[in-house]
Amino acid sequence: MESERITSVALLKNVMAVTEAMEHAMARPGHLPGLVCMHGFSGLGKSYSAIFVAAEHRAYFVQARSTWTRKAMLLAVLKEMGIEPERTIPEMVDQIAEQLAASRRPLIIDETDHLVERGLIEVVRDIHESAPGCTILLIGEEGLPGKLAKFERVHGRILDWVAAQPADMEDAKLLRSFYCKRVQVTDELLARIHRVSNGSARRICVNLERVQEMGASEGKREMDLAAWGDRAFYTGEAPTRRQGAR
Repeated sequence: MESERITSVALLKNVMAVTEAMEHAMARPGHLPGLVCMHGFSGLGKSYSAIFVAAEHRAYFVQARSTWTRKAMLLAVLKEMGIEPERTIPEMVDQIAEQLAASRRPLIIDETDHLVERGLIEVVRDIHESAPGCTILLIGEEGLPGKLAKFERVHGRILDWVAAQPADMEDAKLLRSFYCKRVQVTDELLARIHRVSNGSARRICVNLERVQEMGASEGKREMDLAAWGDRAFYTGEAPTRRQGAR
């Protein structure tokens, strides 16, 4: 079952794209840079893809926060590595770089926009420059490439750019096979879910779960458009106030 799970996730197009980019970076000649950037709108499965890559390559994985300082960022990475931090920031940068170079394991930083906005992205460049052969995956929102362009010394070290794409029907069918174990969802209903979800893998998953819950509560083994009826799908939008409601 676990191998089936991994195969299903791996076949999602965004997962395949970022996996290919990471493998390319990890196998690159020594004179090439080792930064990879995955960017795209919220809900397209970027973090999901990164978690798969992290599992495949035993990568160190951290999620940046808006409150991070340089020290907080370095402490988070060292905690992920299981390393007791030194006292100063330069020493901690060296610790991280030495571990990346020695282990040959990648570093994945999700929510990289926070690092750029707080001026911490240069610390990532310091780590990259201090760890020969290391590979670092930066993940962020659709505007991340433009934000990185303001940091020329970082932008110029991106080996591969991976633009996350909206989920297509093939992705939706894979997500259905992956998540819908209790209640079967027909192709017709899945097509409607895909359309209203606007290519967001997250919304597709939410809608599939809602359909399953409804089907299970009604004792159904299969859900189609007729069974779903006129119930609302999840679109990510807040519901409007009903007329007359206070």
